[in-house]
This record gives sequence, structure tokens and C-alpha cells, in this order.
Amino acid sequence: MSDAHSIERMLVTGATGYIGGRLVPRLLEAGYRVRCLVREPRKLEARPWFGDERLEIVTGNAEDSASLVAAMAGCDAAYYLIHSMMVAGAEYRAKDRALAEGFAPAAAKSAVQRIIYLGGMGETGSGLSEHLASRQEVESALASTEVPLTVFRAAMIIGSGSASFEILRYLVERLPIMVTPRWVKTESQPIAVRNVLHYLVACLDCPDTVGHTFDIGGADVMTYKEIMQIMAEARGLHRRVILPVPVLTPRLSSLWIHLVTPLSSKIARPLAEGLRNRVVCQNNDAARLMPQELFGVREAIQRAMGKARTHAIETSWSDAGPMPGDPDWSGGQVFIDQRDILIDADSDAVYRAVCRIGGAHGYYAADWLWRIRGWMDRFVGGPGLRRGRRNPENVGFGDALDFWRVTGIERNRHLRLRAEMKLPGEAELTFDIESLDDAAPRTRLTQTARFRPKGLIGIAYWCSVLPLHGIVFTGMLNGIKRTAQQLMNEDVPVPSAID
Repeated sequence: MSDAHSIERMLVTGATGYIGGRLVPRLLEAGYRVRCLVREPRKLEARPWFGDERLEIVTGNAEDSASLVAAMAGCDAAYYLIHSMMVAGAEYRAKDRALAEGFAPAAAKSAVQRIIYLGGMGETGSGLSEHLASRQEVESALASTEVPLTVFRAAMIIGSGSASFEILRYLVERLPIMVTPRWVKTESQPIAVRNVLHYLVACLDCPDTVGHTFDIGGADVMTYKEIMQIMAEARGLHRRVILPVPVLTPRLSSLWIHLVTPLSSKIARPLAEGLRNRVVCQNNDAARLMPQELFGVREAIQRAMGKARTHAIETSWSDAGPMPGDPDWSGGQVFIDQRDILIDADSDAVYRAVCRIGGAHGYYAADWLWRIRGWMDRFVGGPGLRRGRRNPENVGFGDALDFWRVTGIERNRHLRLRAEMKLPGEAELTFDIESLDDAAPRTRLTQTARFRPKGLIGIAYWCSVLPLHGIVFTGMLNGIKRTAQQLMNEDVPVPSAID
């Protein structure tokens, strides 16, 4: 970075989310110093850029004014990449507005030179959807002080692991014949995630972007129906039969998306609502001021698919959101199922085998039971198994593993998973690894399932699944044992998990 830069350090909010998690390393590569405001720093420990000397991580909450002012101290610019779509119902709109109303004054107190915000295209006019109206309110709140605001408004963002991309991929892969809402005929101008990131970084070195709003899009303008056919082509599938009908409302569409794709209806509904309006760039000011090669839809999809095939997905939509608080297992009625097994392998091999559970690897035994449980969860509004995992081998704090979340991890010693499936209670599954002082490598693996029921329904649930534990959990332990012993005997090293 040259001395001509007047901006040297910036604050990034939303660094654990989809865009923020990709923006931080690109800012570091450009030579900037970056401070991340996060609620849970451990969610960043698995990122390859975590140890960069120019990176500073501050623990705080964007809802707390004091945290914001302290985090912005000494920063020249602040990226606002926060949204509350995970909040139930329309409450996200009120929460997003309140967060933005607190962020702008904090920036003014901290003498930040500019705020940079990534919003959604189509945020003008009357009759806006709940989601787009919320984004408009956020934009207005961020512009309410003397701190200049730079706004980028994007349509669909195409990239490996993005919510829009996952909806598109799953709909095309699973439904050769689709009955769809009328909005599949609406024109859109999608943009590749790498093009979005270029604009977010390049604007720092472009004075003409200060205080201005830009529509950003890719090289193509096409309907969602055309985009789905390109996805089918990229996946090597036959053309999809798409039948638009007028009776599918955004609410019904979001429920259907929830059943067919990994996304919850809470996330799907705002996205479905936003697709009703034509979202095409009104000018090319961004491309003129910050030139780059803009990818078309076909190339953007191909690049995203390539990242997914090589397990090189940097961030995923499932990374975002607050970590649930750990339940206090010392109080109330708690059911415990604990089992252990001796394994002729060292603790590293056992740990790697444990960290493989979920996603394409499955659960080592009775995968058909897990699939049934996943489908049941989807039908009642839970995440089910389709969330999968970002990487088939690597595990980090906060990662989603199907309908589990990693809430505790210590290399070669411990892995704790909290259930995010719909349950009449709270559940977690832990694996504790103990090296034994034997002449040959030998390890004890202890698996503990805990469940705190909510009322009689919770107790009945535990009693109903208890007979299956012998099949599921014993089979899992035996499968981990076999895999760990195979890893010990392999000549080619297996990529280790990240803790």
C-alpha cells in the first residue's frame, strides 16, 4: 500500500459472515490494517488469515454503543456488513434499524472518515418488500450523521456457499420439473462474489466513491428462469421444466425453498420477496470508477462450482449468526447416554476420525436413520441434514455440521456439538479423547449425549429415541475406531482438522 493512501486501518463488522469473511483477507492482501468486531473471536480461529500481524480482533457487540466507539477508535473507515435475517419473523427489520441507528453516531464520535455499506438493489419506490424496506431504513440510518456513506447495492450474489447460490443449486439439482412463482420471469443482473469484493476494496482508493450510492451487477441481465437453466447446464443436467404460476406467494415460496434446499424459511422468505422486483443496474458508475472484468452468470456459476468441488469454499451462509449460549447442565433434569471405546491408534488419528462426522461422510452407522431424522426436522422448520459442512475434513469453532454446531473444540482432546434441530429440549454430543500410556498407540474415546427435556413432551421424546441409541451411537463409535486405525496405517498423510 502506498503512502498516498489516506485510509490505513478499517473496522469490519460481520467478519464471521459470508461477505465479511472474504473481505478481510482481501483487505489484508491490499496492505490495509484490519480490526474485526466480533461477538465470538473463536469463530475466526479456523480462518487461514487469523494470525496475520496486521489483523486485530476485538470482542464486542454492535448493539452496545460503548463497544462500537471503542472498536472504531483509530479507524479510518468502517464496513457495515450486519443483518438480522436469522431473527424470527419481521423482528429483523426493527433490529436492523436499531443497529444502524447506533452505528452511525458511534462512527461520528470516533472520527471515522467514511462508512461503507453493502445493500440490495431495488431499494427505491413504493410497495417494497419487508426485506428491501428494511435495507432502505438501514441505509437512511447510516447516512444520518456527517460521516460520508458509500453504498453498494447488489442483486443476486453468485459464489460458492452463498445463500442465493445454494437455493439455485438445490432447486435445479432436485427438481427436474418445477412449479414456481411468477418472479422467475423477472429480470435480474447477478454479480459474482469476487466482483463484489473488488468494489468493496477498490472504493477505499477512489475518492469519487465517497458519499455516493452505486448499483453493482455482472455482465448479464437475464431472468431467474434463464439462470436456472444455466445452472442445470453447468451441473450436466437436462433442461429443467419450469412452470410459473400466480398462486405461489413469497410465504409459500419460502416454505417450499426450506423443504428443498438447506436454507431456513427465515432466510428464504426475504430472498424470495426481493426477487419480485426487477433488479438491473441503472448506471455503470461503479464499473467506470473501479474497472474490473465483470463475470457473466455462466462463468460465475462455473467458478463457484469449481470452488465447491475442490472444497475451497472460503465462507458459507451457514457461518453467520450468533453462537447459542452453552446450556448449564448442572441444573434441572438431564438425561445422559455415555459410551466409550478403546482404539489402537494415537489421539491425532482418533481426533481426525471424529472430525469427519456429518456432511458427505455421514455418521459411520445407520445413516438411513439420520436421513429420516433430517427429513423430519426439515418438515417442522429445522435445518435438517442439507446444511452439510463447509469442508469434509476441517472443523472450526462455530462451524455447522448438518443440524449440529461446533461449540467446543480442542485438538486431539475434545469436540462438542450442540443440536440445532427442532427438539423439545436442549441437546449436545461430546467426544473426549484420552491417550493411554501404553507401549503401542492406544486411545480411549468417550462419547456423551446430553438432553435436557422441556416438559413431558421432552421426556417422551428421550424415551422414544433411547432404544435407537444402541444402533446409532455404538455404530458411530465402532466406525470412528475403524477409520482412526485406517488413518494410522495409511502411507499418505490425511489433511488434519483445524481447531
